[in-house]
Amino acid sequence: MVRTLLLAALVATTASALSIGRAEVQDLYTIELGPGETQVVTEAEKWALKAQGKNFFDITSFTQLAEQSSSASLAEVAAVTYPSSMSQTRAVEALIPSLDKTKMQKNLQTFSDFRNRYYKSSYGKKSSEWLLAQVQSIISDSGAANVTAKPFDHSWAQSSVIATIPGQSDKTIVVGAHQDSINIRDSDRVNARAPGADDDGSGTVTILEAFRVLMTDSKIAAGEAPNTIEFHFYSAEEAGLLGSQAIFQSYATAKRDVKAMLQQDMTGYVKAGSQESVGVITDYVDAGLTDFIKSVVDTYCDIPYVETKCGYACSDHASASRAGYPSAFVIESAFANTDPNIHSDKDTIDTINFNHVREHAKMTLGFAYELAFATL
Repeated sequence: MVRTLLLAALVATTASALSIGRAEVQDLYTIELGPGETQVVTEAEKWALKAQGKNFFDITSFTQLAEQSSSASLAEVAAVTYPSSMSQTRAVEALIPSLDKTKMQKNLQTFSDFRNRYYKSSYGKKSSEWLLAQVQSIISDSGAANVTAKPFDHSWAQSSVIATIPGQSDKTIVVGAHQDSINIRDSDRVNARAPGADDDGSGTVTILEAFRVLMTDSKIAAGEAPNTIEFHFYSAEEAGLLGSQAIFQSYATAKRDVKAMLQQDMTGYVKAGSQESVGVITDYVDAGLTDFIKSVVDTYCDIPYVETKCGYACSDHASASRAGYPSAFVIESAFANTDPNIHSDKDTIDTINFNHVREHAKMTLGFAYELAFATL
């Protein structure tokens, strides 16, 4: 009996140890801080790196994404040629006056009023549902029969949102922003106040307003443009580009023909005493697409662009690049002048310059319309 009890105790202890081991394994994450530079970290260590300003992919569930980016697909991406000049100025300039600062301010007020938009929280789930409803309302108001807005569900609470405006081909132009927010100064991320007005509520309302105005164009709404346009609102950017990785992994698997992806992350802060400008990221982006965006800014914005860098995996455009798609990233200013309030409870709507947000919306509108009708 004693031997039996000892054996039972040993089995129980071993099972318990294995269970603890599994739990520890499940609590470890593989992150990529640079090309080929990976670390295995705990969740606490992951957020500590974020607090230090270090960006990364969380590739724990997405190791196949890099494998899908074969040399052949990258060569094909490199062959994409973008227009050397703007061909849709009459149409775009007719649409620009409809970009409404009041609508953007109202949307951002509601969006930043959620306690947080943390990807694992109930607030993040509700904010995503609210955002989807806004996109669907725009489509309904336009009367467009074939335009869709759908959630892209994940294993966590908050869904990404994808709006699709079909064109005459499957060649696709993607405009993106991330919808989640984070307060990394509070360990209780699920319940902490994280308004995320600039990061990235501003980018979200920027592309939402561009989408609204784009849908008032009869040719776009009727699907007469040669290329398809998608607007993406990504979940879980702050946790290592999780939402965008999931989407672009699925696109790569399905061999989706994405010709260009533009990310808008932080579009609302202008540092006092600085020259107002649009920050065009030049590192880890597609050079040809970035040059095209500079031309868009020159044509449609009333402020200049400034070249700047943000490092590896600094926003969701990096997920598109990782999947073999050409991507670019535009931010509110030179990186050194960006908003110091992000990732805290101080990232509030009173810090947002909506005239500046509107400049980003103008650029987004021009980008989407020009490429919708481009030969790519």
